[in-house]
Amino acid sequence: MFMNQNNIILETHGLRKEFGGLVAVDDVSVQIERGSTHSIIGPNGAGKTTFFNLLTGKHKPTRGSVIYKGEDITNLPVHRRAHNGIGRSFQITNIFPNLTVLENVRLAVQALEGVGFRFWRQTASYPDYTRRALDILERLGLAAVATKAATVLPHGGKRKLELAILLAAQPELLLLDEPTAGMASEQVPELMKIIEEIGAQGDKTIVMVEHNMNVVMGISDRITVMSSGQVLTEGTPAQIAADKMVQSVYLGELYDLPEA
Repeated sequence: MFMNQNNIILETHGLRKEFGGLVAVDDVSVQIERGSTHSIIGPNGAGKTTFFNLLTGKHKPTRGSVIYKGEDITNLPVHRRAHNGIGRSFQITNIFPNLTVLENVRLAVQALEGVGFRFWRQTASYPDYTRRALDILERLGLAAVATKAATVLPHGGKRKLELAILLAAQPELLLLDEPTAGMASEQVPELMKIIEEIGAQGDKTIVMVEHNMNVVMGISDRITVMSSGQVLTEGTPAQIAADKMVQSVYLGELYDLPEA
């Protein structure tokens, strides 16, 4: 499929990451189209997590570059990437467990506006921030538990809360690291629907590393398959599902994907 070069929001050029004698990512070049949902998949040890950490700024590449909206951000620290509109989630939930669900999101809204969290200020002192936080919680199905401490949420609820915190920062690019990790199977469809709805609005780009193939195949516009630190192939879900090389290296009969 032809990709409009003027519509590329994120791209990498020849990314390589070495850990001593181990080459975890080897000459990886990808392009992510604005407004798309793009998944990175591959077997264990494929290099996808390291590649994701190069995108987020957690790791610096041994060689190569990361370009965001035409700007080289290869050496930009994580917090600067966040200011530039890049939000990321983690495999382990990253929330304030002893604050309420609402306070977690309101704090993120305040941070966006440059207002620190003041424990001695009443919630009523921040009506605009509170209203914006409640709107996000409503959108993610968390409004009913807004006053509960985040620590009492089930794991699926905590994953949704983390996504709410990300959305509060109004990022253009969402980097989701195993968003369904640790979730019970019955909780996955709801989160999948939320991510799909976020992508369908068209104002955000989603890059996702995910093991759950039902999620990947269900909501991705494009999929990049990695193996042994390199890009094996890239395409639409239908193309990836039908690719014999992908099936032999990764998918196989485990996911019972349809043949071409």
